[in-house]
Amino acid sequence: MTLEHKKNVFIELGKFLSQFSDAQIQKKEGVLFNDLYFDTLSKLIDLSQSHNGWYTKENVIFSLQSWGEALTKENLDQWLSNYDFSAVSSKKIGLILAGNIPLVGFHDFVSVIISGHQAVVKTSSNDQKLLPFLANYLISIEPKLESYITFTEGKLEGFEAVIATGSNNTARYFDYYFKDKPSIIRKSRNSVAVLDGKESKEQMIALGEDIFRYFGLGCRNVSKLFVPKGYNFDAFFGGIFSYQDVIKYEKYANNYDYNKAVFLMSNFELLDNEFLTIKEDLSYASPISSVFYEYYDDFEKLKEKLDIEKDQIQCIVSNNLIKNSISFGQTQKPKLWDYADNVDTISFLLKL
Repeated sequence: MTLEHKKNVFIELGKFLSQFSDAQIQKKEGVLFNDLYFDTLSKLIDLSQSHNGWYTKENVIFSLQSWGEALTKENLDQWLSNYDFSAVSSKKIGLILAGNIPLVGFHDFVSVIISGHQAVVKTSSNDQKLLPFLANYLISIEPKLESYITFTEGKLEGFEAVIATGSNNTARYFDYYFKDKPSIIRKSRNSVAVLDGKESKEQMIALGEDIFRYFGLGCRNVSKLFVPKGYNFDAFFGGIFSYQDVIKYEKYANNYDYNKAVFLMSNFELLDNEFLTIKEDLSYASPISSVFYEYYDDFEKLKEKLDIEKDQIQCIVSNNLIKNSISFGQTQKPKLWDYADNVDTISFLLKL
């Protein structure tokens, strides 16, 4: 299959996914294999929370919609135009996927297939339905892809390179187990927001999206704020107030109650609005239902700190305060060329 042919296959997938949005789920004319797959995906969306309590219908649709927006001809052309795929020798690439948010490993899957390699996929026990469904849809469009896609429930075997995502603890295991294979090993990272107190109300509302989307479970979710000395948190709490319904989800509410109790028993000082606690802390990884914050009084020193500790940070949100930072509300809408951990997956795959 040529690169253009593979791109066209993913473009058709994008058209299929574009039928599912937070505004409406609507079957459109001219979408390939709609009669086979539209109703099935609709039911899968409805059942997702029964498979994983964190996979609410709203969040699953958000993920599908984001991929529908990403998989267009314009985006695929822009993403792939600077690579040379002419010398690829197809190899089996093991993919060990996380399951913290819906389809979190789909970019790796797309990268492997689009670069001409074969994907040997081990899904997370928390996300075993969505990716196999999309793979079946792709195979319906192009039956040749069946020989390029394998899912395994047991031990990952027969691979020649690997892309594995996990926690810092599992990453140490991956480093050892895959030490003799070309690999990308992804560890835990968190995202931060840098504020200066001049943000608009709209930006603070958008920051709430960066914090609460997927209940804060993704590495691109903001888990820490950097604020100037004397910062008044009223604007922050005013902005995130519209996300108060998050506390209605039982799993989130349980985490809120538990983590708040732990903080209080430890005599930590907290700011609390009854659905989110914020706590002054040097760490980047805050627990579910909590965001850490840290004061700064020298902006240049803050930039140095963020650069030194960049391996702990997935992305930075700010109002253009930090070079290459992301706009408020956009952390969970990465472009195809926004690589996790800033590691170019396509370049890695083309060098094998």
